[in-house]
Amino acid sequence: MRDSLAAGAQARLSFRVPPSKTVPHLYPESDDFRGMPEVLATGFMVGLLEWACLEVLKPHLESGEGSLGTHIDVSHSAPTLPGQTVTVDAEVTAIKGRRVSFRVRAHDGLDVIGEGRHERVIVSWARFDRKLEERATAAGL
Repeated sequence: MRDSLAAGAQARLSFRVPPSKTVPHLYPESDDFRGMPEVLATGFMVGLLEWACLEVLKPHLESGEGSLGTHIDVSHSAPTLPGQTVTVDAEVTAIKGRRVSFRVRAHDGLDVIGEGRHERVIVSWARFDRKLEERATAAGL
């Protein structure tokens, strides 16, 4: 991670919600999910929050680095319909070694639909891939 990353770094991401990002599509294997209303699924909203944080980090990463989500604490307070655009704002609030904390907020043009905090850790993809290989072996995969 470059020294250029500092508290206050921000990014904004906008995404038009397609029907494929609604609750019935979150786990189509589940009859319960398939029977729920077609509104933005909390799981997909969390993905948008993470995506915005990735955008904040992108210009500050060294070649071969990436980040992984390690903590999420957010609300999901309003339904968003397919066709609406969700705008997410992410801001770095703290950096502790390789751990980066964010404040995140999502709005759908009518309401704040979610907000809270998220944490990511900066990783070397080569090192992470080695750990995955070790885990796959240990799991018999």
